[in-house]
Amino acid sequence: MTDLGQGGSSENRRKRLLFRAQRRGFKEVDLIFGQYAEAHLGRLDAVGLDQFEALLAAPDQEVYAWLRGAEPVPDTYDNPVFAGLKAVCAQKNPRWAS
Repeated sequence: MTDLGQGGSSENRRKRLLFRAQRRGFKEVDLIFGQYAEAHLGRLDAVGLDQFEALLAAPDQEVYAWLRGAEPVPDTYDNPVFAGLKAVCAQKNPRWAS
């Protein structure tokens, strides 16, 4: 669902997604999603924003298992945004580890 269809702006949508990304309720996932959102939300097109929003709607425990590689990523979520989230996890010195 886009804000544009409801008379909002894509900037408002990005702000809402950033807020949601940082406050999912599962600390590890909050940090991963939050870092990805801060770095990439401004450059995502509508499809990327939809993919990010869909991942935000997925259950935390499942997303965390996919990110760790403990469970296979369903085709629905295996997209460039998920690859970006995995890249955040693969950082040699993530900022939350200091």
